Amino acid sequence: MINKFLRISITTVLLLLCSTGLALAADGPTAESNAVAIDTTWTLIAGFLVFFMQAGFAMVETGFTRAKNAANIIMKNLMDFAVGTIAFWLVGFGIMFGASKAGLFGTNLFAASGNADHLGLSIPLMAFLIFQTVFAATAATIVSGAMAERTKFIAYIIYSAVISLIIYPVVGHWIWNADGWLFKMGMIDFAGSTVVHSVGGWAALMGAAILGPRLGKYGKDGKVNVIPGHSITLAALGVFILWFGWFGFNPGSTLAATNPKIADIAVTTNIAAAAGACLAMIWTWVRYGKPDVSMTLNGALAGLVAITAGCNAVNNVGAAIIGALAGVLVILAVEFFDKVVKIDDPVGAISVHGICGSFGTVMVGLFAVDGGLLYGGGTKLLLTQLIGVGAVLAWTVVTTGILFTVIKYTVGLRVSAAEEIEGLDLGEHGMAAYGDFVLRSAASRPGFESGHVVQKPVGQTAEKTV
Repeated sequence: MINKFLRISITTVLLLLCSTGLALAADGPTAESNAVAIDTTWTLIAGFLVFFMQAGFAMVETGFTRAKNAANIIMKNLMDFAVGTIAFWLVGFGIMFGASKAGLFGTNLFAASGNADHLGLSIPLMAFLIFQTVFAATAATIVSGAMAERTKFIAYIIYSAVISLIIYPVVGHWIWNADGWLFKMGMIDFAGSTVVHSVGGWAALMGAAILGPRLGKYGKDGKVNVIPGHSITLAALGVFILWFGWFGFNPGSTLAATNPKIADIAVTTNIAAAAGACLAMIWTWVRYGKPDVSMTLNGALAGLVAITAGCNAVNNVGAAIIGALAGVLVILAVEFFDKVVKIDDPVGAISVHGICGSFGTVMVGLFAVDGGLLYGGGTKLLLTQLIGVGAVLAWTVVTTGILFTVIKYTVGLRVSAAEEIEGLDLGEHGMAAYGDFVLRSAASRPGFESGHVVQKPVGQTAEKTV
């Protein structure tokens, strides 16, 4: 009797399993749904890689600046993402990707809600939102480096929010939204050399210019004093993290792992970065007699920034040329802003992101395999790229100029001289990043009076400043 009951029970279970399997086969995954799942997963992973770039920016900026400001810099890089996330979600995303008639800014999708059919997405809107949020945070965090070591924390929070809220999204609408006027002209900026990097770079230019240089950076006679960062190791770690994150930044902009182009984009991205680092090293070796570490690190970043616009449009040779030229250009730009214009940019953000981002965008007009001047495409694409770069430059300079001026005359843009000398860690946050470090005062060093000491590189004499 028991055996008969067991046989009936087992037979029933097997029949249920078979019927469930048949139902799943009939109603289960299809090739189309699998593609959506794969593309969604890829977009999310790429977005997480771009988020990790926040750590890279934090390490680069911290390493290239002094230890007494390290906690302030970490706090800024944390909060520009946190504040920017809320601002972009509530307003910026709608301005950037909402539908529009004039091609200037979006009018729906605020708080990421509403009809998004005009975007033609093959992935869920929320996956697209998080991917675009990490890009918006990148544009805002670029500004931090150029204004490091003397900016009020409250001022930083305000301008980070405004950049994520409106300044960056308007540019994104022009170029990345199918309704945007530059998109309709045919401008190519695949992953954001202009949309992300030049917006951050030009905002950094205006911020650093209005803010003024760090104390002791320029002598009364106009002489440039070197203010070395406290950890080239942290700066190098930051560059490695950024290079790694860029494999999400550029290939991830396909929004599709089912697109075989992602491999080509990864290769052009990597080649440009390598070429930028190599040429920066060679240029400094010849120019200064020794290969400069900090300039070589910035050379790699310059190559990455420059190739971001055309990573899907140029071949490997074009990527190598663009990256190599950017590696030299960033050095010339750093020297120009430092010595000629005398705008103090501790990390070279203006040169890496503003100059090389614009340069890379223009180079698409020459090296794009489809439509580039050097490939028989004529001057149409090149002119379009130039118009786009110029329009974004004008928009960003004007809007951020107004923004920083308003901040300067309201809450204030710069900390006091005493706070700057003491360090923003203590002045702005009441703590030290390296609390257990014992630093020798200038008075304890033979031949020096008490005061703030600015060290120079090995082989040069240290100088005392205010």
